[in-house]
Amino acid sequence: MRKNLLILLSALLVMALFSGVVGAQNNLTIQGSSTVLPIAQRVAEVYMQNNEDVNISVRGGGSGNGIAALIDGTTDIADASRFIKQSEVENAVENGFYPVPHRVAMDGIAVVINPSNPVDSLTLEEIKQIYTGQITNWSELGGNDEEIVIISRDSSSGTFEVFGEIALAGERLTPNALLQASNGAISSVVSDTDGAIGYVGLGYLDDTLKAVKVNGVAPSNSTVASGEFPIARPLFMFTDGWPEGLTLRFINFVLSQEGQKVIEEQGFVPLY
Repeated sequence: MRKNLLILLSALLVMALFSGVVGAQNNLTIQGSSTVLPIAQRVAEVYMQNNEDVNISVRGGGSGNGIAALIDGTTDIADASRFIKQSEVENAVENGFYPVPHRVAMDGIAVVINPSNPVDSLTLEEIKQIYTGQITNWSELGGNDEEIVIISRDSSSGTFEVFGEIALAGERLTPNALLQASNGAISSVVSDTDGAIGYVGLGYLDDTLKAVKVNGVAPSNSTVASGEFPIARPLFMFTDGWPEGLTLRFINFVLSQEGQKVIEEQGFVPLY
């Protein structure tokens, strides 16, 4: 009797351990860039529809937070709208993690204003002068006599990093800028504020925003793909080392023809 009981308990323990392993293999966590967020969310939805035993958790928080989570071992995939920094690589290696980048799409950073604003085109130099505080009124740009309300992403954002490199040419953002934590937050403030200016990924453009031309070029999938639009960047998913198992299958799906079609439907520029 005691022997049978031990055998039964051993069998139950093995089953519990096996079910835990299988459960871990069928769960995937993704965290990071709010720009990549709609891509990750929609691709994850389609992947789970095709694989009903898989559960994928997706959340934003910014590129920096996603990469930090990968380094901490609390996420399987880190979404990023910028490349990983050298300091982040060094920190990862010190913690025994080896980030591998997977480019999943291209994106333009559209400069947006309230639809009531008559201005429809800005140069990169004018954008830099706005965001560094040198130009403070729309009348200086052919618009209404109205104060410019500067909206920017916060420092944890990959979009903030890329915009600073390209549009601000490395100069410091004016302290008068109102910082927002996501593309969605910027969209909401700009659409509700007559004199506002902000910047968002192409996937966030809608009728509540007016995207201005930059150096005479309108932001669109085609102008980003051709290299004409000047504020553009690749989008990434980072994994710890070369991915395996479910992580590898998901990355392969993102890069497949079906996955890239989903990305294009979300308003981003596919790699195909």
